Amino acid sequence: MSETNALERAQEERVAAPGASILPAVDIVEDEEGITLYADLPGVPKDDLQIRVDAENLVFEGLAKVSVPDQLDVVYGEVREAHYRRSFTLSRELDATRIEAELNDGVLKLRIPKAEAAKPRRIEVKLA
Repeated sequence: MSETNALERAQEERVAAPGASILPAVDIVEDEEGITLYADLPGVPKDDLQIRVDAENLVFEGLAKVSVPDQLDVVYGEVREAHYRRSFTLSRELDATRIEAELNDGVLKLRIPKAEAAKPRRIEVKLA
């Protein structure tokens, strides 16, 4: 399978049937303090974005609407309304009570810090 076909198939898998949700592309970066998740949510305003944690599951979803001025008629439009949804199971090492969220230019940034007990710590050695 060529790389182009693989990319097209991946895009098709993200775009579901009408009325279904679209899986947004996500990048996750880990450092000593926790993880940062970036999700592409083009066209989703802050008011139409919901983020919640249910037990160990992190779920975010948003609705993007493409508005068309009244004087224009859409001849062809693939996306008029897109519902994005993604969920992840959170590790017990993460502190879900301290998640911070930012939305900027269609990119959602979630910062999930590690729980204090999961952070690396230095142990002092004493002479006996």
